[in-house]
Amino acid sequence: MSTTEDRDPRFADIDRWPTGDAVMAMLDGQIAALTAIRAAVPAIAAAAEAAAERLRNGGQSGGGRLVYAGAGTSGRVAVQDGVELGPTFGWPADRLAYLIAGGMAALAHSAEGAEDDAAAARMAVAAEAVGPGDVVIGVAASGRTPFTLAVIDSARHAGALTIAIANNPGSALLAAADHALLAATGSEIIAGSTRMQAGTAQKAMLNMLSTAIMLRLGRVYRGLMVDMQISNDKLLARAQAMVAALAGCEDTAAAAALEKANRNIKAAVLIARGETPAQATARLAAHGGILRAALEEGGDAPVP
Repeated sequence: MSTTEDRDPRFADIDRWPTGDAVMAMLDGQIAALTAIRAAVPAIAAAAEAAAERLRNGGQSGGGRLVYAGAGTSGRVAVQDGVELGPTFGWPADRLAYLIAGGMAALAHSAEGAEDDAAAARMAVAAEAVGPGDVVIGVAASGRTPFTLAVIDSARHAGALTIAIANNPGSALLAAADHALLAATGSEIIAGSTRMQAGTAQKAMLNMLSTAIMLRLGRVYRGLMVDMQISNDKLLARAQAMVAALAGCEDTAAAAALEKANRNIKAAVLIARGETPAQATARLAAHGGILRAALEEGGDAPVP
């Protein structure tokens, strides 16, 4: 099986190809990269369930953190996944951490040499006080990046749940983690440029993993992002539509319920169905913030 560093002779003269043919080859590579993920679906599901359990019960203040680690392209892809969890699922910023080779500045300005600094990785794990309540996701196309490997190794020894995403089978990173997620994307069209197929597969795997975690944590109800942060008028209108649909009420009643709930969608659904703000808050708290459980506790049938 080829690795991400191998050269594919089919593309040795791609710089001389008609641009349309080159772009089509790139598209075929992207499709193949996504197809390579299919074999990892059971492992992604298992990792998501374990991560949700750890995040639900870990930590000293009611839950642990999601910690993303990586270098270069892989680090940038990892951070992108993490920063989207706040606006999409209402995941708190203080329950996220990033361990990136070269620091966060390396996201905009390349610091490729930093990926070899295993000592810096171990220091970063210690500085973030990574521990048993946390879930650490390490991403590396090669599966042998010293920085990312050291993060996973140190985090696992500190008691954290560790998940590795890599594109080369049999790699050290996959062996070091509690959960190994492999997307065997093989050689790249542009040899060694893992921002192509490998990066695409990593992005998709991270999206699937983090979204599945949020599903298991009750941050999605009936296919809707009920923990979404309402940060602009477009999202306010979307939230009002969610409340109207889930509570079976008119848009004006949904809007009023949202304001009474301080724009908390889940509380607004309960308010629109007849509860006071205090009752809605208490019922959600009693069920770990999970709207489905709060509704079922009162015998309320979901609105179609």
